[in-house]
Amino acid sequence: MGEPPDEARRILLATNNPGKVREFRRLLEPFGFVAVTPAELGIALEVAEDGRSYAENAVIKARAFAEAGGMTALADDSGIEVDALGGRPGMYSARYGGSGLDDRGRVEWLLSELAGVPEEQRTARYRAVAAVAFPEAGREPVTFEGVQEGKIGCEPRGERGFGYDPVFVLDDGRTQAEASDEEKDRISHRAQAVKAAAGYLLECGR
Repeated sequence: MGEPPDEARRILLATNNPGKVREFRRLLEPFGFVAVTPAELGIALEVAEDGRSYAENAVIKARAFAEAGGMTALADDSGIEVDALGGRPGMYSARYGGSGLDDRGRVEWLLSELAGVPEEQRTARYRAVAAVAFPEAGREPVTFEGVQEGKIGCEPRGERGFGYDPVFVLDDGRTQAEASDEEKDRISHRAQAVKAAAGYLLECGR
C-alpha cells in the first residue's frame, strides 16, 4: 500500500465528463497533481452555467465545486467558434442543435450549417478558459485562457478526442481526432489553459 496522496496536491475537477476527465488528468499529472472527480467524492451537483462569458461560466462551476468539496477546484468552459457562422456555436457548443444531440449529432448539425461553404472560409478556433477556485473564504478565483486556431473539415475523421475534434482540422491537414493524445496535449486550447493554471498553483504553493 502506498502513501495517500498529499492533500495539498489534490485538485477537484468540476466535471464528470469522461473525455474531459481523461484530458485533465493527463495534463495535471506532470505537475504532480492528483485529480479527483465529484463522483469519487460522492458529490452530485448541478450548476447552472448562466454566465455571459467562458470565464464567468468557468468561475461559477469552480466556485460551486470548491465549496461543495472543501478543496481547490478546477473548471473549464470552452467552445468552438466558426467564423462563417459569426462565431457560433461558441459558449453554446455543448448544447448546439438542441439538448437531445450527442457529440456525433452536434458535429453533423455543424456540418449541415456549413454545407457549401468553401474551405478557405471554414476558419475556426477552439477557445477554453480554465478557472481555479479555492475553499478559503475571501480568496478570489483565477482564470487562464487558451486558443487553438484551425478549420472545419467537410466530414468527420479520426477516433480520438471528443466533441468537435473529428472535424477540427489542424495545420497539417489531420483532424484533432487523428492526432495522438501527446500531440493534442501540446497544442490544444484546453492544454494551454490547464497548464497555465497548474503552473500558477505550483508557484503559489498549492
